[in-house]
Amino acid sequence: MVGDAGAARKGRSHVSEDGHRHQRGGTQGAAATPAVSVAPELLCYLGHVDMAALLAADARARLVGVGIDEVLVASGALDDQTATEILARDLGLPSATHGLRDLPDDPAVAEAVLRTGTLVIPNEGGRPRFVMAARGRIVRRLRRALRRDADLAARVGLIAPSELARRIGDACGPRLALAAAGRLLRADPLKSAATLRPGRIVGLGAAAVGLPLALLLALAPGAGILAVQAVLSLVFLAWIALRLAGCLYVPPEEPAPRFDDRALPVYSLLVPLYREAASVPRLVAALQALDYPPEKLEIKLVVEADDQATRAAIAALALPSHMAEVAVAPVGPRTKPKALEAALPFVRGSFVAVYDAEDLPEPDQLRRAVAAFGAGGPKVGCVQARLCIDNGGDSWISAQFAAEYAGQFDVLLPVLSALGLPIPLGGTSNHFRRRVLDQVGGWDPYNVTEDADLGIRLARAGWQTRVISSSTYEEAPVTRRAWIGQRTRWLKGWAQTLLVHGRRPGALVRDIGPGGTLALTLLTAGPYAAALVHPLCLGLFLADIVRGVAGLPCTTILEVATSALTYTTLVAGYGGAAVTMVVGLGRRGMRPGWRTIAGTPIYWLLLSVAAWRAVIELVRRPYHWQKTEHGVARRGAGGGLRSSASAPLQPRPEAAWS
Repeated sequence: MVGDAGAARKGRSHVSEDGHRHQRGGTQGAAATPAVSVAPELLCYLGHVDMAALLAADARARLVGVGIDEVLVASGALDDQTATEILARDLGLPSATHGLRDLPDDPAVAEAVLRTGTLVIPNEGGRPRFVMAARGRIVRRLRRALRRDADLAARVGLIAPSELARRIGDACGPRLALAAAGRLLRADPLKSAATLRPGRIVGLGAAAVGLPLALLLALAPGAGILAVQAVLSLVFLAWIALRLAGCLYVPPEEPAPRFDDRALPVYSLLVPLYREAASVPRLVAALQALDYPPEKLEIKLVVEADDQATRAAIAALALPSHMAEVAVAPVGPRTKPKALEAALPFVRGSFVAVYDAEDLPEPDQLRRAVAAFGAGGPKVGCVQARLCIDNGGDSWISAQFAAEYAGQFDVLLPVLSALGLPIPLGGTSNHFRRRVLDQVGGWDPYNVTEDADLGIRLARAGWQTRVISSSTYEEAPVTRRAWIGQRTRWLKGWAQTLLVHGRRPGALVRDIGPGGTLALTLLTAGPYAAALVHPLCLGLFLADIVRGVAGLPCTTILEVATSALTYTTLVAGYGGAAVTMVVGLGRRGMRPGWRTIAGTPIYWLLLSVAAWRAVIELVRRPYHWQKTEHGVARRGAGGGLRSSASAPLQPRPEAAWS
């Protein structure tokens, strides 16, 4: 092991600070050149790295528990290609970077090569040859194997890991993208939105519900309206009750994570980007600020191959060695989950996290996620960080969004996590065990809220999700048009998710239990039902006011019951939303302004517009991905709301990311 104390003590040479080898006892007296003890495995880098940097890299390798080659590449002392050529010469192996021709075009083989870093080349009539992207521990094992088998050197070539990934992407990119698009569909068709026929389902559902309802309304209008109001209000009020329960639950304080860096796992970040050229510089700066050993961190900027503007923005930056672009071929559905699935074979970490283009995660988030996985035990398959809007001051709609997010991530999700209920994940800052992602089939490329769907599939497979207090700061849409487009996609995806997991209700109950099924129904159907019927409730409320002003009070029990239920639903809805946003923002040291609270009815009417648009899109364009524009906001204003001292709050100073 490079950096292994025992191995290093056995065979160290004395090398002077000018890089030349000296014998023990060398020259005499004051004229002797001071010698330092260097492991033989480090000598190959002399002439490429100065002695001080080499010794510092050796100490760093010991501290982090990696190979010195990984430290030198991560620090920028050597690039990936040069480090590989040096290792190849030191081991007596050819460099396979130039002239490599035997790359696989089978996506399954390509994924195996990317996962293992080794390409096996059959050799008719002889032993197979190997091309290896060797780093760290693999180099140490290869060195031992070469000492045991003298013939092995003739059959092994080295290639830089980044070059192998690039070559595989060039040779097999479209096939990998097609395989990604169909992975879940092949593994479990009934859990993929690709097998839904939403037009048929909506039509059959409308006929099954609409015809009896129309008959009831024709025969007994008052009873029909009351029946509809009662059923929908029951779902809606139960959803409000679940959110209010979150207001009573106070999440426990999380201790600051304490880790020996040697114990930290390799972590991979996937950052899907599409038409995000404006966000790239700030995003790269935010990701570079993460407090995690770069030798154990890899960041993949996942772009569409034909998104020239974003790719040019990435190329214009000097990316650190642990960041790289992954270009996804434009085949299959053009969705974020397809891009994530296509990029997953290119990562090597045992933990995988997803960030969006506008994200500013707190620097210690990866360490906190590792601590949460350890504290939760082996059944925790996912950790969700809290999302916080930091541009709420840009507009009225962004302030509403910020308050809504505070209620979702600081009130609702923590209590769901504490109760062990299914959690519809947020679209970013999800941290997964890599093997769990593979087990549940990864992301569904045909579901436009892949996060919520994946959270449910995790729960159905028996995996738990934990919510941690670490925050990721996000950008909210600043115009109503952009907000409606984004919310239409979200609501369409929730409908897809509900239809996918509800088409086998018996299996769903067996997987997550009656309580989990009820909670899931409330979490997905509750917001949808509330958005769809809000205009009806508001209309009945206004009709009662008009009737009262006109001197026509309710005269029948049905009218009284309908009015009472309408008032209860509206008061509970508006009041519950206000309490949730006040508690959620309060946990961040903020409070909503009067315009935010008073604007709740208008905000809900906009939700209704988005909900009905989602129904139409579900039938006409079920897999259409409405792109949200980023990079247009003024960031870092604490949600644009007010602190408890009535002063603007700055939870993340702008200068920290400049």
